[in-house]
Amino acid sequence: MAAFIDRVVLHVSGGTGGHGCVSIKREKFKPLGGPDGASGGNGGDVILRVDSQTTTLLSYHHSPHRHAGNGEGGKGDLRPGKNGESLILPVPEGTVVKNRAGDILADLIGEGTEYVAAAGGLGGLGNAGLSSQKRKAPGFALLGIPGDEAEIILELKSVADVALVGYPSAGKSSLIAAISAARPKIADYPFTTLIPNLGVVEAGDVRYTVADVPGLIPGASQGKGLGHEFLRHVERCAALVHVLDCGTLEADRDPVTDLDIIQAELDAYETDSSFAGADGQIIPLNERPRLIALNKVDMPDGRDMAEFVRPELEKRGYRVFEVSAMSREGLRDLTFAMAELVTEARAKLEAAPLVVPVEVVRPRGVRNKAGFVIRKEERNLEPLYRVMGEKPERWIKQTDFRNDEAVGYLADRLAKLGVENHLYKIGARPGDAVVIGSEIDAVVFDWEPTMAAGAELLGSRRGQDVRIEEYGARPSRGEKKAIHSDRKDAKAAARDELEAERKAGIWTESVNYKHQEPKKGE
Repeated sequence: MAAFIDRVVLHVSGGTGGHGCVSIKREKFKPLGGPDGASGGNGGDVILRVDSQTTTLLSYHHSPHRHAGNGEGGKGDLRPGKNGESLILPVPEGTVVKNRAGDILADLIGEGTEYVAAAGGLGGLGNAGLSSQKRKAPGFALLGIPGDEAEIILELKSVADVALVGYPSAGKSSLIAAISAARPKIADYPFTTLIPNLGVVEAGDVRYTVADVPGLIPGASQGKGLGHEFLRHVERCAALVHVLDCGTLEADRDPVTDLDIIQAELDAYETDSSFAGADGQIIPLNERPRLIALNKVDMPDGRDMAEFVRPELEKRGYRVFEVSAMSREGLRDLTFAMAELVTEARAKLEAAPLVVPVEVVRPRGVRNKAGFVIRKEERNLEPLYRVMGEKPERWIKQTDFRNDEAVGYLADRLAKLGVENHLYKIGARPGDAVVIGSEIDAVVFDWEPTMAAGAELLGSRRGQDVRIEEYGARPSRGEKKAIHSDRKDAKAAARDELEAERKAGIWTESVNYKHQEPKKGE
């Protein structure tokens, strides 16, 4: 028998985008075919979808790590890579998605409702997509970006109009079996019901759903017994029915005491925002409409107990019904009373105006026109500048640092975005450490201001960028003149030394004979 699981921690990750392709078209008699490397495919998403055939989260309890398909890499001849296959995870209706902090991310109600738990990464552009009028044949492509990773909590909360609450063995399962087509497991010992049971009830022309919530005992709201695990299934219900056992054989129990204990547990349980009215207000459990069902009046002492406690309960303002799940006595009146409460709750939802949040539209410049921020830090008593922003961090992930031209393209993008100008303004100096990205996947480099011209104007070969060479390796014009002059002086000194040796009789031929004028007769 499959176990019932209504809360799991799920680790999801979207697919990684495929890398772009570096390719040059090669065809006979067409030596300058141009770049034809295509882009990689996008990674697949991880999607939660409500499925009426799914009733438990058991499969995610056994396999909590789920990953969507990766995108395919691009190919030559302008053949793009295929997108990764999205992973569809079926969940029961009423599943609430939360993060580790307890914030609600989604409330999935209705067949087919979807929520993207982890988006797939973008595919990288091929060199055909990176070509321009100035960069005609790029020797690099962009890498695919990894998909989003998230750790989410799935909580199943039954979608029912009325909840039956009460002590174990109070007859809730027998009652729901008597008024609906539900067939829960029933036995004569406590904690027979280990999962919430749902039943559909028809009273006249009103059709509604009733949930049997098990496991409420003293201390349930603090986690004692099973009540803490199943109290969440009460949160969506519009009305409550307290099922009180009038035929209990325990000497220290009676219906009024049981009611007080269950009410105390409901008061102690904090309802979250997964159940909110149309006006956005959360109604505590004990402030919702309630009925009292005095069950087991068919037993010898059951009717006497019901007649004894009924005046006290009515004095508190409750509508009290004497019922028997075995003989079906009083069930018709109880079901029609529940239908009245459901009808009133539905009418309030339809009549209440929806609260539409007013979106504040702000100019882009007010937020952050640059699209990045630079924070000055200190590491080992040396200045460090951390660049944070969506674009710079994404560009870092797309860059192949084994390719000099790709690194030069990254430098051009950062300079165009304004990173270098901002570093100048806040006092950065050549050689200072600059970090782009978060601590996990950050890239650290020593900052050297780039030239104004882009990589496409420097005459580099494909895959190379002369700006990426070691700082100071490229001599300036003056340094080149000095080197040339030193070489000329060294050659002149060598010729003078050889000429002196010739005059001393070591050599018979002048080293400068080619530069001497020929003598007459020669």
